[in-house]
Amino acid sequence: MSGLRRVLLAFSLGLAVAGPATADEVIARVGTVDVTATEVRALLDGLSAQQREALSKDPAALGRMLRQLLAGRLLLAEAEARKWDQRPEVAAAIERARQSVIAESYLKTKAVAPADYPSDADIASAYDANRTSFLVPRQYRLAQIFIALPQGADKAAEAAAQKKLAAVQAALKPKNADFLGLARQFSDEEGAGADPALASEATIRPEIRERIAGLAEGGVTEAIRLDDGWHVVKLIETRAAYTRPLEEVRPQLVEALRRERGQMEAQAYMAGLLQANPAAINEIALSRLLADGGK
Repeated sequence: MSGLRRVLLAFSLGLAVAGPATADEVIARVGTVDVTATEVRALLDGLSAQQREALSKDPAALGRMLRQLLAGRLLLAEAEARKWDQRPEVAAAIERARQSVIAESYLKTKAVAPADYPSDADIASAYDANRTSFLVPRQYRLAQIFIALPQGADKAAEAAAQKKLAAVQAALKPKNADFLGLARQFSDEEGAGADPALASEATIRPEIRERIAGLAEGGVTEAIRLDDGWHVVKLIETRAAYTRPLEEVRPQLVEALRRERGQMEAQAYMAGLLQANPAAINEIALSRLLADGGK
């Protein structure tokens, strides 16, 4: 197993990488530029759990990530060798970035919601105020047999599609017809015949949505001609629209309320700083500067 894959595996499991001098282990090298396990860990730390899991299973993606990192390191080394960081405009930008990182990271320590916030009453109030955002629209579980016939197809293709459609319609006549089995047999759609997932009403093509409206569960539509071919659709299940209950959305409400409260705390802290240290602004000089276009 490569060094990087061991680092990723250990990272995903929350374990230390086995072996001596783990932090300084060289994971990749180009010229005189090395990337160590510590640097890879820092990079991974900024990824979501899903992204880390995907990387741990895809060596090609790992390689691309490392090459990008190495390219950036090479570019930085080349710029530093030419003393690019000493150019006045670059040095000024670096200083602004340094100040911003310090100030923003410090402000985060002040922008913290109280430990007991939000209360149950706060959560209930936020839920009532945003109830419409928790509405889950009507959903359908549909299966279909698709017979491809693009617009403008020649007569031979049209005749073949009509022949297949007639065979499908004949096979569907018995009451106990196996729709999914027929989909696997006749459909031109990849994965046809698999157990279909629920689909939101808005994601279903309007022409199909119109045909299934009012259709009883288990019902099958007549063949629907669309621009890509014929669609024969079976309505397996309908789920009415509903509002997600409070207990289901409580975690995201708590997170949103705490984030909003933290922003308020940050604004209040900044306002307090200005109140304790009144600012003096030369309005005349500022107007002159604006009139000169900031030059």
